[in-house]
Amino acid sequence: MNPQANLIFIISLLLGTTITISSNHWIMAWTGLEINTLAILPLISKSHHPRAIEAATKYFLTQAAASALVLFSSMTNAWYTGQWDITQLTHPTSSLILTSAIAMKLGLVPFHFWFPEVLQGSPLTTGLLLSTMMKLPPITLLYMTSPSLNPTLLTTLAILSTALGGWMGLNQTQIRKILAFSSISHLGWMAVIIIYNPKLTLINFYLYAMMTATIFLTLNTIKVLKLSTLMTSWTKIPSLNAMLLLTLLSLAGLPPLTGFLPKWLIIQELTKQDMAPAATLISLLSLLSLFFYLRLAYCTTITLPPHTTNHMKQWRTNKPTSITIAILTTMSVMLLPISPMILTIV
Repeated sequence: MNPQANLIFIISLLLGTTITISSNHWIMAWTGLEINTLAILPLISKSHHPRAIEAATKYFLTQAAASALVLFSSMTNAWYTGQWDITQLTHPTSSLILTSAIAMKLGLVPFHFWFPEVLQGSPLTTGLLLSTMMKLPPITLLYMTSPSLNPTLLTTLAILSTALGGWMGLNQTQIRKILAFSSISHLGWMAVIIIYNPKLTLINFYLYAMMTATIFLTLNTIKVLKLSTLMTSWTKIPSLNAMLLLTLLSLAGLPPLTGFLPKWLIIQELTKQDMAPAATLISLLSLLSLFFYLRLAYCTTITLPPHTTNHMKQWRTNKPTSITIAILTTMSVMLLPISPMILTIV
């Protein structure tokens, strides 16, 4: 793709995100979401492969339907209350429609079917944008409207997302699809707590975005798209593969690593809100996704494929790993000891 065109699309993405997260009026928020959708479409379909075109089409149709629902929800609310302010979404029907629209934009169950397909058809760098930056505006809208949302509905969506995100990722061999189901599972954790403590949702999102960015950038460096090629990639940059193992375990939420922090805080908050059964259920369901993270981790560093002579070994590269990946991997693994400081900042 032409570098100038690429720059314009990236700037449009930043602009759309900024407009949505800084707006008070529903029409401005909707405008930002539309700019975002239109800017990411050329980045999804830039390879001109039929699968990429299919992914872009699916993404466009889903996001257009979700944007229409956002408009419908805000107009219904304005009709009944006379308010166009985002924080004044008080009508129950409007908040129900908005929850469905945001769930569709984020890829929460039962509106999740588009997300693995779109991520599988996109390049790794675009997949990174879809998994992190494109989730920020919808989560911001949920954050701003959180006092008037329906707790039962959101808890149900969250538990279903964690269950299906873990269950459907078990049988995958394509890494982008595994990361898509991982994203759906993490969104479940964010949705379950947004009504009770919206700040925790943001902490969870920031840490999730950081760990996912690390994984996507690492996979992009070692040029790996499926499990079979991941098995032989350890010879390229062994140190980076070792850090990828730790980042995957961190994303799974294992204790001494960064990823344990949001899960720990969310379980603690749910228990405070007398939701111990929900906390127990969501913790048990996250064991499903732990299985495929362990599978990825195993393929990354621990296993050597059988009959190694039949495999084309990769040359070890002398190309230095970028400083961005070095910083992100360190943060993805070692932030747990400074969790009190993170809590005071956010």
